[in-house]
Amino acid sequence: MKKNVLVFGLLSGLTVCVFGLIAMAINQHRDYDLGMILGYTSMLLAFSFVFVGVKNYRDKYNEGLISFGKAFQVGILIALISSTFYVISWLISYYCFMPDFMDDYAKHSIETMQAAGASQVEIDATMAQMASYKEMYKNPIWVILLTYMEIVPVGLLATLITSLILMKKQKLSTN
Repeated sequence: MKKNVLVFGLLSGLTVCVFGLIAMAINQHRDYDLGMILGYTSMLLAFSFVFVGVKNYRDKYNEGLISFGKAFQVGILIALISSTFYVISWLISYYCFMPDFMDDYAKHSIETMQAAGASQVEIDATMAQMASYKEMYKNPIWVILLTYMEIVPVGLLATLITSLILMKKQKLSTN
């Protein structure tokens, strides 16, 4: 199981990193909406390796059988490896190339709200929320936790769906 998890976790992690670098380049041009779409698309693409990894484990190493629990275990381990790649790539991007990201993103969020005609109360609430996030981003532990909070729920959902689709407790007879 370890080899299977590592292979598909690394493939998933590399996928999310490559797309993450592309999203970072787009964010450098302050197109945060496109960067966010690309970021979540990369997560979905990367987590397709959860499905492939669980199916590979079931078919090659487990004689075509797998319980929901075992499928979930294999899938979540692949997802956690991929998520860790995502977090590490974001830390490198943020600290080395985009240390002003939170300031720029907060400014972008407020400008977007103003252009959409949001009320001053809504804008003030967003400004307070952004100030809170900027404060949290001063601590690397919070950066890590917030970044995991972006990707782990997507990986969990992919793992749950994969486990439900691929579980097979007994072989079908060929009579």
